[in-house]
Amino acid sequence: MKNRFDQEWLDQVAVVALGCSLPGVYQSREALLDAAVLALGQAGLTVAAQSAWWASAAWPDPSAPGYLNGVLLVEPTSPPQAMLAGLHEIEARFGRVRAEANAPRTLDLDLIAHGRLVLEGAVTVPHPRAHQRLFVMGPLSQVAPGWRHPVVGETASALAAAATVGTDAAPV
Repeated sequence: MKNRFDQEWLDQVAVVALGCSLPGVYQSREALLDAAVLALGQAGLTVAAQSAWWASAAWPDPSAPGYLNGVLLVEPTSPPQAMLAGLHEIEARFGRVRAEANAPRTLDLDLIAHGRLVLEGAVTVPHPRAHQRLFVMGPLSQVAPGWRHPVVGETASALAAAATVGTDAAPV
């Protein structure tokens, strides 16, 4: 990889979004997410940058527990399929149960992008809806405002400004 945060480097980096609405066995959602970042490192992923944590109401049901979200820039060392499988293993270790879509959860790890790859199928990158979500694009614009979406072509900053989902998201 080249110099961090130049466009060539941003075109190679993987973007991982993480969030939770339930702290599980941890004292707080912040403690759970901090532990998840450490678990990613222990799994062999090099975290090059981390956003602040952002709070938002649950979506699509705002009466459910609110979320804490953030974004990591990770230097990819495996194909997206293997990387996503590793993220799912970490989620399971943190008590994630995939019973119902959009249900409250202890940990959600999403592979938002894997360099400039565009894949559809069992693994889809870039994430098909992340560019619409302020709770993803806001944190991403903090750490890499010039990152460009591989399909839409807009920067993280522009996508954050145009987001239509989770518009209450704000750094804590």
